[in-house]
Amino acid sequence: MGDTGFKILAVALYASVLLLIGFLASRRMNNIRDYFASGKRLGFFNVAFSARATGESAWLLLGLTGMGYAVGAKAFWVVLGELIGVGGAWILMSRRFKRLSDKYDSITVPDYLESRFRDSGHWLRLIAAGALIVFVPIYAGAQVFATGTAFHAFLDWNHYVGAAVGFAVVMIYITNGGFTAVVWSDVFQGSLMVIGLVVLPIVALLHVGGYTDVTTAVEAVDPHLMSLHGPGDAGPSTGAWDLGTVISVIGFVAIGIGFLGSPQVFVRFISMKNEKQILPGTLTALTWTLLADSGAVLVGLFGRAIFTMPEIGDNQDNILPTMALELLPAFFAGVFIAMVLSAIMSTIDSLLVVASSAGVRDYWQKVRHPEMDDARLVSLSRKVTIALSLIAFAIGMGIINYDKENGVFWIIIFGWSGIAATFCPTMILSLFWSKLTSLGAKCAMVAGFLSVPTFKFAVPPLLNDELQGYLADLDVLLPSFLVGFTVAVVVSLLDKNGMANLVGVDEDLREAGA
Repeated sequence: MGDTGFKILAVALYASVLLLIGFLASRRMNNIRDYFASGKRLGFFNVAFSARATGESAWLLLGLTGMGYAVGAKAFWVVLGELIGVGGAWILMSRRFKRLSDKYDSITVPDYLESRFRDSGHWLRLIAAGALIVFVPIYAGAQVFATGTAFHAFLDWNHYVGAAVGFAVVMIYITNGGFTAVVWSDVFQGSLMVIGLVVLPIVALLHVGGYTDVTTAVEAVDPHLMSLHGPGDAGPSTGAWDLGTVISVIGFVAIGIGFLGSPQVFVRFISMKNEKQILPGTLTALTWTLLADSGAVLVGLFGRAIFTMPEIGDNQDNILPTMALELLPAFFAGVFIAMVLSAIMSTIDSLLVVASSAGVRDYWQKVRHPEMDDARLVSLSRKVTIALSLIAFAIGMGIINYDKENGVFWIIIFGWSGIAATFCPTMILSLFWSKLTSLGAKCAMVAGFLSVPTFKFAVPPLLNDELQGYLADLDVLLPSFLVGFTVAVVVSLLDKNGMANLVGVDEDLREAGA
């Protein structure tokens, strides 16, 4: 068997495990609660690994490694941001959210929001569902693109063929197994990801000769790569703590905001069997984040000591595939193909289940047909999942057709930011501020939703070149989050009728925080 055969064998074994997981999970599918929340019976290890594998994506394996290659140690600010975001979600929010979602018998995040705000008109649920149905296919479509990129980089397959093969595997196991298949597959895939990101920097160190040799080689390329301020935009000699650097660091850290309320992460807390899972889950999630994210940065940083830009195809995002192919035996390079696919698929599957739940549970059942029985709901959920999968697939194919080289990562961040800006301000305030009204939450979600495309497309042309550069460094998530947060507070304080309708909220929050 040649090198290509060993790589394909590793990928085939990986796909076989996922399909087996889908089959086994489908046998535990009895009702809609099972399909969307695993019957609320998951333990901390499953929840922590699933939340972390879902919270990351192709961006971790290809984007953050590429960022480590491009800016060096400065990329560790992203690691700090993710630790703050993950830690904040688990330490500050998960217990309150778990208590309230159990009290309200919620199985989706829009379920929780409607109950928390006593919103009998369903508009809050519809806004939440609409935002998910818009941004999830965009985010998932970017992951489809990344699947094609991974197969092309590792096996030299056509982008379209690689995307189609990878996505077919996801659609089969998620459609049959629902949320349980997602969680079980995330544990398997999350394990692959963290092991691979720990091992590859060690392989690079051994290849070069040790840490001192690596740092010497990196500093020979650019001495600022080993500094937390990184190289400057104008060249190696310009690296410094100037205003642009500070803004870009804030933008790096702000990526962690997305963990503070995004539905694809918080549905994991709904699925936990009890509060006792939170402390060990917190430790597991933070350990995973520290190891995987730091490993991703080190892959890029150490790769800079070994490979020049022409050697990685003049694309920094190729550093992990290049290192795996050049430094590892063929079968283990195939394992790294599976690892990249793990990051992609663990995000796609969770996003599609969340979007499916928005369409079926939060619109069709709760708004249109509350009398529908579980057997029909599960059947409908599978059909909606397939439909959303095909939409995401079409978007991913469109990205490939538009820009094979540069199209994916800004779209991943755009989709991530859209979901986060829509939900996170409302989710944070809903757990800690009893005066947040239904109208305030609705306006905040709409404002956050609209701010992402506004800051991405409408605002930059109005700014001069310098300010455009600063906004690009900051990116859209932090300003969109701040807009949503401000709107929530201001509208709620002005909404006297809404405050009068929040009967029992103070007591609910006191019990949740006890």
